[in-house]
Amino acid sequence: MITLAVDCMGGDHGPRVTLPACQHFLDHHPDAQLLLIGLPAQLSGFSHARARVVGASEVVDMDDPLEVALRRKKDSSMRVAIQQVKEGTAQAAVSAGNTGALMAISRYLLKTLDGIDRPAIAGQIPNAKGCATTVLDLGANVDCTAEHLLQFAVMGSALVSVLNNEDNPSVGLLNIGEEIIKGNEIIKKAGELLRSAGNSGDLNFYGNVEGNDIFKGVVDIVVCDGFIGNVALKTSEGLASMIGGFLKAEFSSNIFTKIAAIISYPVLSAFKKRVDHRRYNGAALLGLRGLVFKSHGSADELAFENALERAYDAARNNLLDRVQVRIAHAAPLLAGAAATA
Repeated sequence: MITLAVDCMGGDHGPRVTLPACQHFLDHHPDAQLLLIGLPAQLSGFSHARARVVGASEVVDMDDPLEVALRRKKDSSMRVAIQQVKEGTAQAAVSAGNTGALMAISRYLLKTLDGIDRPAIAGQIPNAKGCATTVLDLGANVDCTAEHLLQFAVMGSALVSVLNNEDNPSVGLLNIGEEIIKGNEIIKKAGELLRSAGNSGDLNFYGNVEGNDIFKGVVDIVVCDGFIGNVALKTSEGLASMIGGFLKAEFSSNIFTKIAAIISYPVLSAFKKRVDHRRYNGAALLGLRGLVFKSHGSADELAFENALERAYDAARNNLLDRVQVRIAHAAPLLAGAAATA
């Protein structure tokens, strides 16, 4: 059995979305069981043979400062969910709650892996090939050193090798151009470290990539700082919404645009589905001594179920162990980079 701890109170919608998503997930995964964490009164209506309610008396709000989430709300559904992972009761935790609070609590309770300075958020962005490009960091670390970017690349490689069943996924460094002479000093140094990792066999480093390469699917993994990564993520999420809005506007316009919309609808509809970020919901918090997955705060039932799928796949395929193996293999390189810094 794969056991997931679910923060049912997190996100914009709480149990109204998380509980139906849990029901659908359990119906399709007979080898999974869920620990539903939250206010007992709001979870009492849920019943399933492979689900158990674990009570929590507090909820981390989306606008709670880190001090409140970490120091004052010690019995929040988010914290109790992560505690299940720490205690070994669950193999992974899933929450749609406050991202900063989730990272802070996860890091406080689970600690970071040896050789990793900062955990990173790794998520998938749909690309033109019909699959997705894994990007990290997506917002946990606004300012990064070259050494952090190297660590992200090692962890991201482990993640993609597990979830996509690829032994040697390709890694690109996000830059303003493909040439190695471009970028600021941090990016240039990161490029040197990543090329060294490629030469030593620790990574399959492709080289520098540009922003449009994320959506082309040029490489499997793109590493960048959290500020840039979060902007790229929000751009991707806005694309499907823009197409949906376009179709709705055209169908409500004059007869000629309606006819054009009807003709183009199958193509645009298929494209909208391809870039639908809900299909790729569920970002991994990498670098911790336990598995934690972050769902988008505004996730609907489909999106939250996909976040549960991501956590389930990671636990079933021993992601944590494989991340540790990759880090151990790259330890001399990581240590050397840290010493140089």
